[in-house]
Amino acid sequence: MRLAFALGVLLVAGCSRAEPPPEGNAAAPTDLEAAAIAAGVIADPKSADITGLYARETDRVCIVPTPKAYQIGVFVDYGDQQHCSGIGSVARDGETLHIGFGDAEGCAFDARFEGDRIVFPGSVPDACRKFCSERASIAGLAVDQLSDAASEAATLRDSRGQLLCSSG
Repeated sequence: MRLAFALGVLLVAGCSRAEPPPEGNAAAPTDLEAAAIAAGVIADPKSADITGLYARETDRVCIVPTPKAYQIGVFVDYGDQQHCSGIGSVARDGETLHIGFGDAEGCAFDARFEGDRIVFPGSVPDACRKFCSERASIAGLAVDQLSDAASEAATLRDSRGQLLCSSG
């Protein structure tokens, strides 16, 4: 019985003693995104140019420089006559893109620029419905950069053949 009691005491004592990790292993975790940027694995959104052609499936975005800022064109095609097509302007503030569509007054919002990707917010102002048909929407649009050439971006057309990013 004493042997069982002694083993029980040793077992409890062994479980309750957690040794702290050695000082050398207690370093703070590294920021993976910063490490990837430093290694050149991903583009640094703070220094990358936003000019280019972006796409994902049937969604397209073009951005070209203009004398005052940037011009943006958006074309989203859901098929069955459901699409969005609009031309606007973009002003950049770090990783934030301030987007406004002139033809749809009140259609202005901030999107996120991630170096080689653009992500629109999950909800956009109701005024943005003006350039969408049926139930189509630009809310939540996420596109990846296909090209950083303004000349390629300037060739993007909507379903009616209208150029969405004429440079200059």
